[in-house]
Amino acid sequence: MEEKKTIFDYLAQVMIVFGFSMLVMNVFCLLFGNSARELSAMFALGAQGIPTAVAFQFLCVAAMIVGLRFVFLTDTLIRRLSLRVRTVCMLLSIVVLIAAFVAAFDWFPTDMWQAWVMFLLCLGLCFVGSCLVVTLKERAENKKMENALRRLKDE
Repeated sequence: MEEKKTIFDYLAQVMIVFGFSMLVMNVFCLLFGNSARELSAMFALGAQGIPTAVAFQFLCVAAMIVGLRFVFLTDTLIRRLSLRVRTVCMLLSIVVLIAAFVAAFDWFPTDMWQAWVMFLLCLGLCFVGSCLVVTLKERAENKKMENALRRLKDE
């Protein structure tokens, strides 16, 4: 039985998504910041970090991604579609969302195909990484439940 989520659970998820994205972006700043300074608003400070305005934009994107996760990956709003279809829809929605932010806030040149390839590669790696984490967490929880069930049967 799944426990009911509160607003604090969703805020925690927003902060996790935001924190992870800031970690990745700061690593990118260290690696590519000085060379991308002229190309992107995200790297305007070069290797020094992320501009405050961009950080708040990332916070907004994180909140929207958690909202998309709620829409597509819980049974609250969409029940009839399979989990795979809902996951694909969520990923496509995230790509559209980020593309809108790229265009609106000049995160990187929209006419530069290399930037889009790097974005899609980064999104793919983050998705695979999050799938691995969720799978490991689920296995650990299942093992814990199996052990508890075994102890109950033994008593």
